[in-house]
Amino acid sequence: MDSKALNFLGLAKRANKLTIGCDSVVDSMAQGKSSLVLMAGDISNNTKKVILKNAKAYGVHTIIVKGTKDELSHALGRLTAVISVDDEGFARGLELKLADDKEECQYDD
Repeated sequence: MDSKALNFLGLAKRANKLTIGCDSVVDSMAQGKSSLVLMAGDISNNTKKVILKNAKAYGVHTIIVKGTKDELSHALGRLTAVISVDDEGFARGLELKLADDKEECQYDD
């Protein structure tokens, strides 16, 4: 994952605009706070299914980044594979920084 995107994630965390962890991200989506959900490329299939199901239900854009859980965790100082960006501006900024480094999720019914 690009270092600019990882640095931007760190900035969003310091601004308190991220929700970290599967259950917390699902809650954030349910409350309408989530603008974007990022998942690590090596996320488990079960966690991926839970996030995609909820993202589809709540209409939240989801991106699987090529980065690993370790890269995301190092940037945020906490072990995680799922992150919710809870600010529209930060979400747009991250999408721009990740434009060449992502694979958009296709929802399966």
